[in-house]
Amino acid sequence: MVLLYKSHMARKVHLEATNKLTLENIIGFIRRPVVPHGTGAKVTCPRAYLGKTVYLVITNEEWPEDRSRRQRRA
Repeated sequence: MVLLYKSHMARKVHLEATNKLTLENIIGFIRRPVVPHGTGAKVTCPRAYLGKTVYLVITNEEWPEDRSRRQRRA
């Protein structure tokens, strides 16, 4: 199944919906929050990985800081 995400911009992003991912030759992985950036969002990545192939895996899990903010408001 392929999900299509269309933003306000003319660019389209195709998402492949799956619940399992198998990769080889992994250097490591980084868990980062998605933060607002202009009219979109970004994930910060170290400069050392410029030019490398990066896979962005999207989960339903909230970033821990977001959970703690919501708990304080309640």
